[in-house]
Amino acid sequence: MKLDPALHLRLKFLCRVVQREAHYLQETDTRLFAEDLTAESLKRIASDPILAERLDAFVSRFGRLQDTLADKLLPALLDAMAEHKGAAIENLDRAEKLGWLDSADVWFEIRKLRNQMVHEYIEDLVILANALTAGHDYVPTLVETAARLTERVQQRIS
Repeated sequence: MKLDPALHLRLKFLCRVVQREAHYLQETDTRLFAEDLTAESLKRIASDPILAERLDAFVSRFGRLQDTLADKLLPALLDAMAEHKGAAIENLDRAEKLGWLDSADVWFEIRKLRNQMVHEYIEDLVILANALTAGHDYVPTLVETAARLTERVQQRIS
């Protein structure tokens, strides 16, 4: 089945974006977590602009990659594969069945965590430290999913 040219271009674009976002997230993750991140160390946010910028960058890049993968690349890939697209939960469940995600449930944990990092930001440093640490633990999952989806796209558009 021949792929619609507009969808072909969109998939190529999204793959480039996802690869760049994954790279930047990994770089920020490495810098932010070079030392243990605790509620105590986060008290320095107000006086340490480098820490504050790294924190902002991590939260932003984590959320952006998660959003781009789940809300843009995955639906476009499902469309290219002539798979049914539906609500986010349906798309994630389908991606899991196709072997593109290890677990749709984990993906929802990642999404919930992203929301927590954004909405709890700086209000409660214990919650923020725990959310950031959990986000750090999920970075490999996001990066591996990005690689898996972009590889699948490359197979489809080649």
